[in-house]
Amino acid sequence: MTSAVPPPRTRAADAADAPAEPETRAQRSGRRSIAVALLSGAVGAALALLASRQTWANGTASVAGGELPLSATGSDVTGVPAALAIVGLAALVAVFAVRRAGRMLVALLLALSGAGTVAAALLAANDSRALDEKAAEASGDTAATIGDLSHTAWPYAAAAAGALILIAGLLALTYGKSWPAMSGRYERDGAPRPRKAAPEVDPDRPEDLWKALDRGEDPTREA
Repeated sequence: MTSAVPPPRTRAADAADAPAEPETRAQRSGRRSIAVALLSGAVGAALALLASRQTWANGTASVAGGELPLSATGSDVTGVPAALAIVGLAALVAVFAVRRAGRMLVALLLALSGAGTVAAALLAANDSRALDEKAAEASGDTAATIGDLSHTAWPYAAAAAGALILIAGLLALTYGKSWPAMSGRYERDGAPRPRKAAPEVDPDRPEDLWKALDRGEDPTREA
């Protein structure tokens, strides 16, 4: 009894059965850095915008023999953290839309946005000028100042938000060269696109003649 001989295996079959190559350390680092950068940048920008809307300082102003409680939000004290958070969020998205030197420039802008947010929030943490202006407006005395001044923790939350944006920028500067870019199908290289061949026109079919006229073609011209 003759045993059946198995057919020879092809290279494609061998490749299909071969175990997948293990992911390299650089690939793992690149994937993790993308996830951490996106999470840090998005959370940092959202937190900075949220903190700018919260109360940063409280105090009282003397008005007509009484005490008027006043408060100042982050946007009253300084608009820099919110503005830089928007810039940082835009830069975080743009990092994946550009390549090479452009990506490094955008990553640098992202890091600077985070550092600027940290600096602006810390410098404004103990600022009382916004409340002094409100006290002067409420009392009608330009020399009036705020009393019982106190500050909240929201300026430091804004500083922490800036630190998250800064981390995203530093990750983009360090690993950005290996990050993927947007698909090339969304990019236009300016090359002329090939023109589709015009369908044949049958002179014996009136509908074909009308369609050719609609396309701006001369149906009587010979190909």
